[in-house]
Amino acid sequence: MNTIHTSEGPIRIRVAFFDTKPYDRDYFDTHKNNYNVEIKYFPVKLSADTASLARGYDAVCAFVNDELDAPTADILVADGVKLVALRCAGYNNVDLKAVWGRLHVVRVPAYSPHAVAEHAVALLLTLNRKIHKAYIRTREGNFTLSGLVGFDLYGKTAGIVGTGQIGRIAAEIFRGFGMEVLASDPYPNEGWAAEKGVRYTTMEELFRQSDVISLHCPLTPENHHLINGERLGMMKKNAVIINTGRGALIDTKALIHALKTNSLGGAALDVYEEEDEYFFEDHSTSVIKDDVLARLLTFPNVLITGHQAFLTHEALTAIATTTLGNIQNYFESGDLTNEICYRCTQKTCSRKETGRCF
Repeated sequence: MNTIHTSEGPIRIRVAFFDTKPYDRDYFDTHKNNYNVEIKYFPVKLSADTASLARGYDAVCAFVNDELDAPTADILVADGVKLVALRCAGYNNVDLKAVWGRLHVVRVPAYSPHAVAEHAVALLLTLNRKIHKAYIRTREGNFTLSGLVGFDLYGKTAGIVGTGQIGRIAAEIFRGFGMEVLASDPYPNEGWAAEKGVRYTTMEELFRQSDVISLHCPLTPENHHLINGERLGMMKKNAVIINTGRGALIDTKALIHALKTNSLGGAALDVYEEEDEYFFEDHSTSVIKDDVLARLLTFPNVLITGHQAFLTHEALTAIATTTLGNIQNYFESGDLTNEICYRCTQKTCSRKETGRCF
């Protein structure tokens, strides 16, 4: 539909790729020759300050911490960009109202739900059994066990907030440990729950009864700071929170207060609500100026990874092929199967009827 043809065939689709990391290049370079695309990699994040780098390109490829606000959209549109291809599932960094009617936005709705669910469980096991601390000790020849006591998962209760693909897989893994699993979701999957021995319940009961709470829901205005002071107060004193979803699902200052007052067992986090300033970059030789993040890092019962839950071979392969397919499909046939817009959660979105948001 949008491809320009010459006597020698179609002109390759030019893509400006922002916030490039080595693993991005490895996987996109492996697969790009199977698609009619030409990629220019930029190490900088996409924002109003860098959007002009996309001048002359047909599409931009962005990640979770790129800024797609109204000023950025204005520049992209003025410079002829027609498509934003997110190489991720989440899109809370996109001002969908600002781009609507001007820029189509496509995403990777599912790459490897197993990767994220397995990382959530790995975080829990590492934090609970103090594996990270034991590793450091034994590397230094210290084989003492003091301070490494954990607890059996068997017989405990896990609470799953959000039972999409990732949440369901996490729930099934916890069931495999012999845990009771409670779940909360505005759209419960009762058939799956009955088959897997999972029980849907209210958010309040989930918080009060669970020994482990794992967050697998998208970030929306309704669940911003889903974990706040009030809900932290409902939890068991030794409960552990796992978050591999979005950082702003947790009110971090309230979490710190709960940790300081010993009213929470611990937290295992792969995301942080202000992570765009630090995650995916090396700050090992500089001072962390974010006092909230710096305070979190001081707690012995907090484990943080830098948004790496997606980082498996299978997931990176799916991200690259789906993203490249999204781009090629739009420019060659107008297909926008994985498009997202602010009306998608409303009854006014036309994508189900027309195949596109606008």
